[in-house]
Amino acid sequence: MPHTASRFLAEGPRVGIRHFTYEDGAEFVARVRESKDLHHPWLFPPDTAGSYAAYAGRLIEDPTKAGFLVCDREDGSIAGFININNIVGGAFLSGALGYGAFAHAAGRGLMKEGLELVIGHAFGPMRLHRLEINVQPGNTASIALARSCGFRLEGYSPQMLFIDGAWRDHERWALTTEMRPPR
Repeated sequence: MPHTASRFLAEGPRVGIRHFTYEDGAEFVARVRESKDLHHPWLFPPDTAGSYAAYAGRLIEDPTKAGFLVCDREDGSIAGFININNIVGGAFLSGALGYGAFAHAAGRGLMKEGLELVIGHAFGPMRLHRLEINVQPGNTASIALARSCGFRLEGYSPQMLFIDGAWRDHERWALTTEMRPPR
């Protein structure tokens, strides 16, 4: 069923962003299963109904997280997802981004449009000042997306995250409100 514009927090020419719901589980899991080759070895999103429910629950209920689905405005299908994790208030006003495209939408610019919308929402209504993306150096598609949205390379963290059975190095990319051109 197509999602109406009224369900979107923000929308661009081709996509809209909205929060995760428990009802998105069947489509999300199907898209994850279709996209295993695209995601491996970088990303392991939930691929069962139970793991999706737990994942979505954390994004829906934990105030230090915000999950967004990037949806095709034409047919309402889920093109990908972008999460803001480790949201910190106070003097920091920061969050860490994680994202993934689904195979049917990869390479079409939908995630760039979606990430721009999430950045605008984070720096606007969420009132954050800084966003970070930690990405494995070999994940060229993720690095290209971060760079295309104005993130700058700030550092390198050896053995930062345990992914796919090993501690993996990551590059740290960041964006602050001052780095964004006026909109």
